[in-house]
Amino acid sequence: MEVKRRTANSLVSKLSSVSEKTRIEALCELRLLSKSDPEIRPIIADEGAIPYLSETLYSLTPIFQENAAATLLNLSISTRESLMSTPGLLDALSHALRSPSTSPAAVQSTAATLYSLLIEESYRPIIGSKRDILYALIDIIKNPDSPGRSIKDALKALFGVSLYPLNRHTMIELGAVPALFSLLVKDGRVGVVEDATAVVAQMAACEEGPEAFRGVSGIRVLVDLLDPSTGSSGRIKVNAISALLNLVQHGGDKIKEKITGMGVGVFDGIADVAESGSPKGKSKAAALMKFLDVSGGLHSNGSRDLSSNS
Repeated sequence: MEVKRRTANSLVSKLSSVSEKTRIEALCELRLLSKSDPEIRPIIADEGAIPYLSETLYSLTPIFQENAAATLLNLSISTRESLMSTPGLLDALSHALRSPSTSPAAVQSTAATLYSLLIEESYRPIIGSKRDILYALIDIIKNPDSPGRSIKDALKALFGVSLYPLNRHTMIELGAVPALFSLLVKDGRVGVVEDATAVVAQMAACEEGPEAFRGVSGIRVLVDLLDPSTGSSGRIKVNAISALLNLVQHGGDKIKEKITGMGVGVFDGIADVAESGSPKGKSKAAALMKFLDVSGGLHSNGSRDLSSNS
């Protein structure tokens, strides 16, 4: 372990070198070590690397940005407290997300770092209070020029933010709902739609959710995702049902009437998940059918029996 400490100390000391070549070599080595050796991550943090890495995110040179961001991502797996206790870290991550000079690879590592930090529940309100970070993540997913990997990493970070209920209002204020539903309607990549619907399900679980969804025909889009003809994955269908369930719980009779007024097709989609979905999907679908006052079953000839209990 002492050898690792000496190695980390030597590399971190080189981060302040006047030689650009020396700094790049040290960054590259720290990135590799922090990825391959979990034991050295806390040592690198203890040796004072994080302030240097944070400052390097302001660099205009892609190789500096990318290696610093990737190293911070690796360190975040094991040393979240060290990162969050570093003054200016969140500001540096925000800059990396927002700056037009940041390379796509650095943006992706930065968004992934935020998602890693958001695994810790106590950091969700802290990160969620940084409106510039939330705005930057939302801007990534609504920008048609954003690489797919950047969109996926931003969605995962937004999901982590949305797990703290009080953050959802801010996300709605900053335009998250239109950006998310634009992805659902226009982006055909299954992985992107799965991640987007996971955030949508969380966004539906707040007081402002029903009104925000109404502005983007959200219920219609969610119902369409349950249609077998759309080819939605099982995860997409479960997320769509979770979103509808949250909307009914927070929007009351108006949302219930909106869903039931869309015809028998919506009940077929819910019943399919209730009968053949994952355990989580079956539970969510059964709860939604109960809220909608619908009972479901199959006749011996295979036709649906869906009747209102109201």
